[in-house]
Amino acid sequence: MPCLLAKPVVDGLERDLYGQAQVLRLGVMDDVGGALALRYGVRGVPTLVVLNGAGEVVLKQVGILDRAEVMAVVEGLLEP
Repeated sequence: MPCLLAKPVVDGLERDLYGQAQVLRLGVMDDVGGALALRYGVRGVPTLVVLNGAGEVVLKQVGILDRAEVMAVVEGLLEP
């Protein structure tokens, strides 16, 4: 059931970050999602990966997502 628990969190992140940061949802069973899952070492779902402007992983969460931590990291990346 963790996937179901992640959806409302990701929905909220998508809404709150609209126009500031891009939120992509990928399925690990799709070609692109599967390739990125391998690249970023996804071993369970849901997994949330936050990348900086250089494409480097700055946060990775697996399972139940911590929305406050995600927002703090993203807001830190958005600061000038």
